[in-house]
Amino acid sequence: MKIEILFPEFCNLYGDMYNMKYLKMCMPEAEFIETALDDVPAFTKEDVNMIYLGPMTEKTQEKVIARLKPYKNKIEELINKNVVFLFTGNALEVLGKYIENEDGSKIDAVGIFDVYSKRDMMHRHNSFLIGKYEDIEMIGFKSQFTMMYGDNKDSYFVEVEKGIGINKESKLEGIKKNNFIGTYIIGPILIQNPLFTKKLIKAMGAKEDTLVFEQDLMAAYEERLKELKKL
Repeated sequence: MKIEILFPEFCNLYGDMYNMKYLKMCMPEAEFIETALDDVPAFTKEDVNMIYLGPMTEKTQEKVIARLKPYKNKIEELINKNVVFLFTGNALEVLGKYIENEDGSKIDAVGIFDVYSKRDMMHRHNSFLIGKYEDIEMIGFKSQFTMMYGDNKDSYFVEVEKGIGINKESKLEGIKKNNFIGTYIIGPILIQNPLFTKKLIKAMGAKEDTLVFEQDLMAAYEERLKELKKL
């Protein structure tokens, strides 16, 4: 079992690197590959079971786009082969068509998904989220300077009950294609949503999906879900 963490020295905002720290605790037998920004990604040279990319600054987004563009076809190939991807926060934006600045200028992105993002650096959006992914309720938090636009009705990750989707007018959050999941939900998502984490581990093909501190995480999840529903 191999899990590749892309560019952890830069893509680590909001404490989301604890997604991978927690996964390491749950999967001690797995090999975790940390790929630096100047390295050639492992997924281009060998089979991996999961690829993770976390939130980053806007300047880093441009560097990440430049690094991943040459591997567009490979990324699409892996998505079509059902390799597990988890992109959190604004990481998903690098795989869209472009990112638009406030002045109307555009940064061409990798171009895998038919969506685009618009920045508003003077107004940060913060909100809680409750939604449905398959048969489980998801919870999380959003903190972002961007909104995403495009039609994701056939490829959304979470149907939102409370909060917003990819933008304030949408109730469909994130992108899901095969085992690729890109979401603005931060938290970290794997610690806040143990039922989702079990699904993710199963999707990787792991024989066991037992979580470390599972009872404690489930109790915290249930309490947090109850409290968020009151808001």
